[in-house]
Amino acid sequence: MLGRHGETTPLVHQRDVETGPAPYGTRNDDPSEANTHPPRSSSSKRNSKFARRVRYYVPSTAWIPDYSLSYLGGDLLAGISLAAMLIPQSVSYGTSLAKLSPTAGLFSASIPPLMYSLLGGSRQLNVAAEAALSLLVGQAVTEYRHNYPEDDPKLIGVSVATAIGLQVGLFASFLGFFRLGFLDVVLSRALLRGFVTAIALVIAVEQLVPMFGLTELENTLQPESTLDKIIFLMEYIWSDAHRLTTIVSFGMLAALIFFRAFKSYFKNTWWIYRLPEVLIAVVLATAISKELRWGEQGVDILGDVSVNTGSHFFKFPLRKSTRRFIRGTTSTAILITILGYLDSIVAAKQNGDRYGYSISPNRELVALGAANLFGSFVPGTLPAFGSIVRSRINGEIGARSQLASLVAAAIVLLATFFLLPALYYLPKCVLASIICLFVVSLFSELPHDLIYYYNIGAWTDFAMMFITFFLSVIWNIEIGIVVSLIISLLLVIRRSSKTRMTILGRIPGTDQWRPVTDNPEAEDVPGALIVRIRESLDFGARVQMLRLRRFELYGVERAHPSDEPRRQTPRVLVFHMADVETCDASAVQIFHELLETYKASDSIDRRLSQGSIALTSNRGVSLFVTHLRPNIRKMFENAGIVSMLGSDAFFDTLGEAMAKVERR
Repeated sequence: MLGRHGETTPLVHQRDVETGPAPYGTRNDDPSEANTHPPRSSSSKRNSKFARRVRYYVPSTAWIPDYSLSYLGGDLLAGISLAAMLIPQSVSYGTSLAKLSPTAGLFSASIPPLMYSLLGGSRQLNVAAEAALSLLVGQAVTEYRHNYPEDDPKLIGVSVATAIGLQVGLFASFLGFFRLGFLDVVLSRALLRGFVTAIALVIAVEQLVPMFGLTELENTLQPESTLDKIIFLMEYIWSDAHRLTTIVSFGMLAALIFFRAFKSYFKNTWWIYRLPEVLIAVVLATAISKELRWGEQGVDILGDVSVNTGSHFFKFPLRKSTRRFIRGTTSTAILITILGYLDSIVAAKQNGDRYGYSISPNRELVALGAANLFGSFVPGTLPAFGSIVRSRINGEIGARSQLASLVAAAIVLLATFFLLPALYYLPKCVLASIICLFVVSLFSELPHDLIYYYNIGAWTDFAMMFITFFLSVIWNIEIGIVVSLIISLLLVIRRSSKTRMTILGRIPGTDQWRPVTDNPEAEDVPGALIVRIRESLDFGARVQMLRLRRFELYGVERAHPSDEPRRQTPRVLVFHMADVETCDASAVQIFHELLETYKASDSIDRRLSQGSIALTSNRGVSLFVTHLRPNIRKMFENAGIVSMLGSDAFFDTLGEAMAKVERR
């Protein structure tokens, strides 16, 4: 196949090779000019290779020098728009979900993005605090405040968040350095859908408490699980809810939903479609609250938020106040790392496909880990990961480089120090309403997935989704996701250990051999069992070899060990091994032991007794192997299998082997 200029198309396409970000400048790819430059010295080649490696592992060394001014307008507009979205969102996540100061969310949206912009490969990915991850931090903070009631609750919150952020950074970096980025294809979508739905419900229940003005009563009664909080709401919502708080909360939520629906009708009018409805709602709610003195009427307001960084803005995260929470928060940090990475890599790959550049999962893990490690040096910063929604909006507005995230981070950081005092009168119930608005988007894909699983009859996926959902709601988020992960891994192990062998039969009137399961007309050769192994053999081959004994008794049909045998006793056993590409040492040893069993015993009785096979001695079993690849034959020779069976037991084709069998 010839490509442009008549050159032969390479066997491996360039897009299939993991590469760094495409350079931002132009490059001459004309092969006719390939030899116009003089040959370079070996030191020049080494320097060039080193420069390529640096540009690959530190993408900022590629995009900053080659930055095109034509991107500047779009990047600035996207950065400003992101900041308008992030400021109220981060304040909400920090206070309502993480149970910390608003600065915890704001620092998460401003400090980690600085590092990710230098090391990350996605040009549109924006990293900041996420709702689900902030909720996990908040649950850990609440637990430790209950365990240490005599300590300062603010100090506990900052220390727990710092401990989690540090470990998230370390775990993500570890996964990236050891090239474990394939995790995004291991976990099933059903498991993630069940988890996301459970998170949405948990967040909604958490936010309904302040929306009804029941925060003080909740602190007194302290309901623990989500189910307890649902019962708590049902019991006290009619008698103890604060009327004005309820009106403000649900009025704001209705206004936000209406405004978002209104914008959807003006997608082609960019200045309407890009209006930051959340920021507008925060400004209006703050102004109205100040004018009508809602704080004096019982509405809980944000109040004075001090940005107290002490003598140093950056502090070493492994301080004495943090170290005592390290061990207890490890499981939460691992869970946050996995969930945050999955969301981030999906967002990064979507934007990479859309805008034409490749993404390395392992490099993204390292960049996210470095970003969170950097964030942990600012006490109390929440873990930061990418968002599918924010990253999509970032690209749609015009972001074409990581400069957009840098602009957004700078604006959020300035707002943290200079605009927070202006939010003194902001009702906290409005922040809860904002979070409930984002919860709606978490529920949005559930009906589609439910209908899809039902239509294709994916009952296992249905079960995984509901198990994850109910465990997360009834017990807690960690129990739900950990149990579901264990079940998912067990299902993978079970499927991988299933027999991938089939019995071959001859198509009548031909010399063709086909699986009897797919070709009912295929005939058995009397006294012979022809088994085709359909995959490479590894240490799990023992399961397949044990299954072979059942093949002798019952064939490929399902049968219970107590059933009577359905097949006649084979005198010849032929192994068709064309599909066996690799074979590890354990599999060779197991195969050797199996063949020894057939050689040592003259026959196999047709009985299975509690999984064991009784041996008798009234006939001989001839063994043959066909279609054996050279690398596997070499292993068989070294293991003594060839000498045990004899070289005349190995044939290139099944037809040759069966011709010898039929001549006997």
